[in-house]
Amino acid sequence: MRRAIRIGATLLVTGLCTAYLVWKIDVGRTAHILANANVGYFLAAVAIMVGTVWPMTWRWQQLLQAKRIHEKLRWLVRAYFVSYTAGQVLPTSVGGDASRIYETSRRHPGRGGPVAASVLLERALGGAATLFLAAIGFALAVGHYDVGAYLWVELAFVVATIVLGFVLFSRRVRRPLAWFVPLLRKLRVERPLRAVYEGLHSYRNDAGLLFRVGTVTLLLQTIRVLSIWFAGKAVGVDLSPRPYYVMGPLLFLVMLVPFTINGLAVRESFFVSFLGNLHVGADEAFAAGFLFFVVTVALSLPGAVILAWEGLRGGARTRARIADGSP
Repeated sequence: MRRAIRIGATLLVTGLCTAYLVWKIDVGRTAHILANANVGYFLAAVAIMVGTVWPMTWRWQQLLQAKRIHEKLRWLVRAYFVSYTAGQVLPTSVGGDASRIYETSRRHPGRGGPVAASVLLERALGGAATLFLAAIGFALAVGHYDVGAYLWVELAFVVATIVLGFVLFSRRVRRPLAWFVPLLRKLRVERPLRAVYEGLHSYRNDAGLLFRVGTVTLLLQTIRVLSIWFAGKAVGVDLSPRPYYVMGPLLFLVMLVPFTINGLAVRESFFVSFLGNLHVGADEAFAAGFLFFVVTVALSLPGAVILAWEGLRGGARTRARIADGSP
């Protein structure tokens, strides 16, 4: 039943967004814009996204080490790239997070809760940093950019993030949360949710770690927003980086929508709608969104190569055991 609902929601959301795009853009003109995109700007966007993987992985490593889960940076980088590959076929960024949790938990049996907590906290810190940028973008946009309801949506997410942080880390909230335990037990999700919650809540005692990781996250998100700006510049969208600090946080949130495959059509619709409020043509806006999608595909290629190499190496080992008569 749940699978049917998910498939139906995916088809509905993707279909509506596709219809919106068909209505707004000229396919021929858009194809011409993409064919003449500036390769230098495109490569700059890819370089930013790929280059920030290492400091993002260091951030994850620090959160794991705080819970006495020790992994080499090399393997964690590998897991990060593989997660980007998984995100191309699983529902958006959430699928990539699930991939990291699954692989790391297999390497550390019995530590699934802390592993999941580290990944989710990393995602939460990324969201908090993104929404901090959103607050700055909100201040920059007021009186300068007419992006309609998007500003108030962004403000609502900022407030919601503050509330979520209070729920996760406040001791006072633990007792009210206990009221939901009977319901969660009936749904058979109480144990895994409790493990993740306890893992997240325990980080409240590592204020120094959270400050360091949060600072690095804020810097990384500031840099990663520029990859969206470069994607726009590549197809002739002549805007300064400033409006992208309003747009970027919302885009990262849109890419978390669980009812699409890697944000298909939803991402491009968001570009057309948001940039349209800034007087950017629908064709150029769609091209910018599609090119940013290509950037995310390029980001997933190292993971695909890693998986292919590991598959070939694993197959060779199996064939060698068969040839030797080993079980």
